[in-house]
Amino acid sequence: MAKKAVATFAAGVQKKMVRCIRMDRSAKTGAYCFNELLVDADDASEFFK
Repeated sequence: MAKKAVATFAAGVQKKMVRCIRMDRSAKTGAYCFNELLVDADDASEFFK
């Protein structure tokens, strides 16, 4: 079963972080690769643009 990845930072302001996974096509081989990044929950939509 898949696990939901949510991280919080205890220092200063509490921010909610989410793991975003985007599937991109490689320009060299044409195969698909997965780009994974831990971003702020408010900026997640910008990662997918």
